[in-house]
Parts: sequence; C-alpha cells; structure tokens
Amino acid sequence: MNANHIRQDFPIFLQNEPLIYLDNAATTQKPFPVIQAVNEFYTYQNATVRRGIYPLAAQATRTYEQVREQIRDFIGANSNEEIIFTRSTTDGINLVATAFAESRLHAGDEILIGASEHHANLIPWQQLCFRKKSNLKIIPINEKGELQVEKLSELLTARTKLLAISHISNSLGTIHAIQHIIEKAHKKGVPVLVDGAQSIAHYPINVAEFNCDFFVFSGHKMFAPSGIGILYAKAEHLANMQPYQFGGEMIRSVTFEETIFAEAPAKFEAGTPNVEGAIGLGAAINYIKSIGKEKIVNHLQNLLAYANEKLLAINGLKIIGTAAQKTAIISFTLENIHPHDAATFFGEAGIAVRAGHHCTQPVMHFFQIPGTIRASFTIYNTKDEIDQLAEAVKAAQRFFGISRRS
Repeated sequence: MNANHIRQDFPIFLQNEPLIYLDNAATTQKPFPVIQAVNEFYTYQNATVRRGIYPLAAQATRTYEQVREQIRDFIGANSNEEIIFTRSTTDGINLVATAFAESRLHAGDEILIGASEHHANLIPWQQLCFRKKSNLKIIPINEKGELQVEKLSELLTARTKLLAISHISNSLGTIHAIQHIIEKAHKKGVPVLVDGAQSIAHYPINVAEFNCDFFVFSGHKMFAPSGIGILYAKAEHLANMQPYQFGGEMIRSVTFEETIFAEAPAKFEAGTPNVEGAIGLGAAINYIKSIGKEKIVNHLQNLLAYANEKLLAINGLKIIGTAAQKTAIISFTLENIHPHDAATFFGEAGIAVRAGHHCTQPVMHFFQIPGTIRASFTIYNTKDEIDQLAEAVKAAQRFFGISRRS
C-alpha cells in the first residue's frame, strides 16, 4: 500500500500549507470520491427519500437504500432490516440504552462496561443506572491498558442485563478480545453491545461471526461525512424494542387516539434522514474496499512498530498503553511538559495531534496523569511523518527546557 499515492485522493493534503494530520482517532479526512458523491447528490438527485413518488424522489430513495445494503454487506449482517441509520456512534448507544436496556433494567440489576470506554459508552449506561437504581460494574484494566478479561467470570452475574464494550480503545489503542468477551457473556445469557468507532475503518468486521447483539459506529471516523452513523442490531431485539424518537416516516398509521409504528428499521428512523451523509458513507465503504482492509491493517502495524521505535528512543517520553494487541494509536507524555503545551507547539509546526483526556477521564485517573498527547494513524500517514513528529518532540523539549531555565 502506497500511502503517498493515497494522499493524492485527499484534497486537504494538496494545499500549499503542509499538514501532518495525526488526529484520525477523532475524525478522518475525506477523499475525493466521498466529496464528489455528496456533491453529485445535491447537484442531480436532491429530494426527500421514502415519501415522494415522482421519479427524482424515487431515485433518491433507491440510492439511499442501496447504502443500507452496502453496510449490511460491509459488516456481515444477515439482513438490511438490521441496519439502522443514526447520527453517530453516540446516538446509536443512546438508542440501545433507551429502547432496549431501560425496560430490561430494574433496581439492583447490573450493566457491565470496560474501564477504558469512551465517555459515549460510559455515560449513557451510568445515567441509566442512576434512573433505574441499578449498578454500573467495570472490567478493570492493567498497567498495559489491557482489559482483565479473566475477571469476567466473577463480574458476569445473574443480575447482568447488558455488557457494553469498545472494540478498540480510542485513547490507548488496545484491541480488545471481543470475540472471547462475547462468548463469555452469552454463556451467561447477557447481550453485548460493541462500540466499533475505532475499528470500522481499518479492521475486518463481521457481526454475524462476532455474534454481538449490537454494533455501533460513525461515518466520520471512516472517511465519510459527519452526522451519519450506524446501529446494527439483531432482528429479534429490534422486534421487541420500542421507538427511540417520534415523528414522520416511522409509522404505519396515525390517529388522534393512537399510533401504529412501522417495522424496523423504519420505526427507529424518525424524521428526514441525513441522506447526503448516508450517500457519502456508501462512497467511503467503496473507497475502503478498493484499498482492502488486509493492506490497511498491515500498513497500520508497520506504522505502529516504526512509531514505537522512534518515540521510545526519546528520553523523557513515556507511552501510555502498551498492550500486546493494539492498533496505531499512540498516547504519550513528555516529562515536565503539559500535553496541551506540547500539542500547541506541534500545531505551530503543522502537526495535528490531540491532547487531553480524549473523553476517557477514568483512564487518565487510572494512570494518574492529567492527559496525554495522542498520535493516531490511518491510510494516508507515512513513516516520514513519524520522523517529523519525533523531531518535533525533541524540538519541544529544547524549547520548553530553555523556557524553564529563563
């Protein structure tokens, strides 16, 4: 895989101002095919989907629903009806919390999550437990940032009503053994939600093989537009779930006395959808498939190994999150330099990294640090960029060293 060739597909890198973009765990840049797909929809196909019967609306509807089929195939779901369009990963998790878990949860029951979850896969469950007088239980991590899955047998009890786990930690890069976790949970009759926000762009996903009950992800982390996400849910769960929001297009009939809701997925997609976002998502899927996930994974692992070698050679730099199985996300601290100061310094040099707690404050509390500097890589990143990051780290150490002495 030639990352320098791939960079030519992304207009943001073709500007005169150089950009080393290493904040891909937050959001990814968009290639020409995605931008063109959205532009062409607005230019030639714009109409409200699933409502008008005139040709333009019918074509827009066909294009929109073809994306649902693309997603079904991309993640290995059994049917299109198991694919729900949402606004984001967060929206999908909240949908499951409200439409599935709330009715199952009672006082004294439990929801189990990992200790390294993004706030989006923590706060909805925390707040639900508050409302229902239930207990939020945590799978702990070790000093490497790995989940202590050996504790699952004692953590999963007859009171556990759901397990929610990320496929990959956004702040540590740890790849969790979700297949093993799902199997352990299902032996106790516990349904499992997988947050796939960090894995969907790079790693093979097959929800049927995982046998997860729910899988959520966002388009903007896989080269698609913002404001579009996906919830996969097993058909048997969707049949027993009540709508999350109410409005047009998710109904079968309405009177002043009652409403009869449509079947899934329509009953969970109230209102005018983000059609252009869905079309951009479909274009992003085609783009990823044109490269091939096997090549993408190999590229990421090569970048990870090279970045570890270059950064660990720098005195005063400590990597936070050293799991045996991890992706190309590297969080690190610099001795006597605050992460925000370092990230500001890097930004002046055209290097975009993230600094702070990365919406994982409990992780920072565990490692007893205020935050980290996070460099996260994807298909358009190169070893040359890692070299420049390493040189920027050394320059920051020199700069802030001079500042302290003065």
